Amino acid sequence: MPAEVNESLATLSDQLILVTVLLYLGAMICYALDLAFGRARTVVAERRRQLVGAGGPALPEETAEASGPQPAAWAARAGTVGVVLTWIAWAGNLAGILTRGVAVGRWPWANMYEFVVAICFAAVTAFLALLIRQPIRFLGAFVTVTAALGLGFAVLFLHVQAGPVMPALHSYWIAIHVTAAIVASGLFILAGVCAILYLIRKDGRPSVLPSREGLERVAHRAIVISFPIWTFAVIAGALWADRAWGRYWGWDPKEVWAFITWVVYAAYLHARATAGWRGKAAMIVSLVAFGCLLFNLIGVNIFFSGLHSYADVPK
Repeated sequence: MPAEVNESLATLSDQLILVTVLLYLGAMICYALDLAFGRARTVVAERRRQLVGAGGPALPEETAEASGPQPAAWAARAGTVGVVLTWIAWAGNLAGILTRGVAVGRWPWANMYEFVVAICFAAVTAFLALLIRQPIRFLGAFVTVTAALGLGFAVLFLHVQAGPVMPALHSYWIAIHVTAAIVASGLFILAGVCAILYLIRKDGRPSVLPSREGLERVAHRAIVISFPIWTFAVIAGALWADRAWGRYWGWDPKEVWAFITWVVYAAYLHARATAGWRGKAAMIVSLVAFGCLLFNLIGVNIFFSGLHSYADVPK
């Protein structure tokens, strides 16, 4: 590890993260336009079908058409711009992580600021990866605003100067344990966004959001993928704890809440697979698990002291 920090690269990393926040916000606006106006014609058509099916008069076509260019066309283009901006922001997020790592000569997630930046990157990566294979652009506005808020929170309240870390973190386990936790957390965030939208979405009413079944399906898939990764992260953390502190488990607050998070997500998967839980009840359980995850990632480091207090949360 170098004796000195490359201040130029560290400054560049901070600037890249700031630019990334702006890009995520720009993408969010484009997605919101697509969601609000691009799907508006679909909503009107759905209302028309409901009225006709109920024996009422059909809505005139003029109500679904706007004078001049079709709203759906320009809104769809805005959505495409949002996807492009998201990829650019994703690249900026990645560049900010890499330059921070090169500047300090270590894995760039050894404190809460770096950890949150990496989790935001993982959440957007999960969204873009699923977007390639599934039509989930409707999630773009919510994922990008979540990433922008997360990065903004990290910059305003968690930022610490780039520098060396305590000896316990000089281990290859940081690349294994923390990376797995970051990847799983990014997928859990995507599932949490879907669960929140599920509760907002009302059945039987036209909406710019997809059906509740579609939202639940995306959330479930994200949790199914992320749960074994989180399981591996917990096991890897125990192995690292044994190597660093001479025990696998010590009731440290971080360990306890990581296990609580695992238990609640396991309960969600178990209830869905064996008891046939679907719909609102299952989504509420997943949100409880998501709340445990957020408290484990942020709250434990702020409100508790323990062996994981190396996270460097500014007081």
